[in-house]
Amino acid sequence: MTALNRVPSLMARAGTASALTLAAVGGTVVAPGFAPEAEAAAPATKALQVAASKKGAPYKWGAVGPHRFDCSGLTLYSYKKAGKTLPRTAAQQYNKTRHISAKNRKAGDLVFFHSGSNVYHVGIYAGKGKIWHSPKSGDVVKLQKIWTRSVWYGRVK
Repeated sequence: MTALNRVPSLMARAGTASALTLAAVGGTVVAPGFAPEAEAAAPATKALQVAASKKGAPYKWGAVGPHRFDCSGLTLYSYKKAGKTLPRTAAQQYNKTRHISAKNRKAGDLVFFHSGSNVYHVGIYAGKGKIWHSPKSGDVVKLQKIWTRSVWYGRVK
């Protein structure tokens, strides 16, 4: 089944916005009836959908959702909704992921911003050089182009 053939069934199951998000990031969904609803999307794809659904939620230091987030709070919340457990801070999350190269990154992987060996920010890779993240005080959850080369990538196990 091609991605285009999946879109109509995706829209019926997940709603138009979710289906378009999946199509945009190259996500796949198992055909209805072949897997329980919770297993239909891979955890990374589901986490990416959850993060995108929080667009516009305000940043708040230390917040882990569901209405306000800091950067690692958004990734923790998104992956928790996808059935995966992450530690609280960006640095702890980096230490719990399988480290991957930029060329092997996929939508749903975590993007860790660093200065030297210090990890100071995290977002969820959305594809095409962009991430969903909760940037800073006074800002909101948004999709944004990665602005630096000082990033590492991690795949949630």
